[in-house]
Amino acid sequence: MHYYQFNIGDYVSHTRHLSPIEDIAYRRLLDVYYLSERPLNSGVTSVARQIGLREYEQEVGMVLQEFFVLGEEGWTSSRADKEIAHYKSKIDQASRAGKASAERRSNARSTDVPTDVQPTNNNKPITNKTISSPSARFDDFWAAWPTSKRKVGRAACEAKWKTQALDPLADKIIASVARLKGSEPWTTGFEPSPLTYLNQKRWEDETVATTNVVDKVMFGRRYI
Repeated sequence: MHYYQFNIGDYVSHTRHLSPIEDIAYRRLLDVYYLSERPLNSGVTSVARQIGLREYEQEVGMVLQEFFVLGEEGWTSSRADKEIAHYKSKIDQASRAGKASAERRSNARSTDVPTDVQPTNNNKPITNKTISSPSARFDDFWAAWPTSKRKVGRAACEAKWKTQALDPLADKIIASVARLKGSEPWTTGFEPSPLTYLNQKRWEDETVATTNVVDKVMFGRRYI
């Protein structure tokens, strides 16, 4: 132990009769006892040397006889032993609590259903190798849109795509864009912005007939 409770009033009431050297000896004996967490050596000479009071072996011996008990393993203190036992108990409890907490976290992770596994009625999981994100097809839509000065607001368009959950309609929408970008309004610069197209659900409108860009010469004029 590197820490133990020290009740000043209790200590003074039991040691007021000690001389200064005996008081120092007792405090040092307690420090050694708590640090080592075991009985002190049975030899008084050895103990006096251990606490740096070899010249005061007699005083050390008197303190040992008054506050400690000599047994087979050496000098023991019942009060200190209780403190040490209580300290070890707290350490054990903290260790068990930590292990239990780690085990609970481990069990919680092991029972989580993976994102690519869906439970079925018979409790057998069906594993999907790939799961599309809510906007997995937006990139295809954006790539299909013709490049022009009106192709702006990508972030707003992607947010609208997610809000309307348009992935299932992606093929229909992209096909609509492919048809419309060949129509006369779009080829002449009057196509809507992508956000307007999504807001107004233009893919639900009647298909505008595609007009191929060809050169025709009629009456000396060039028409497109």
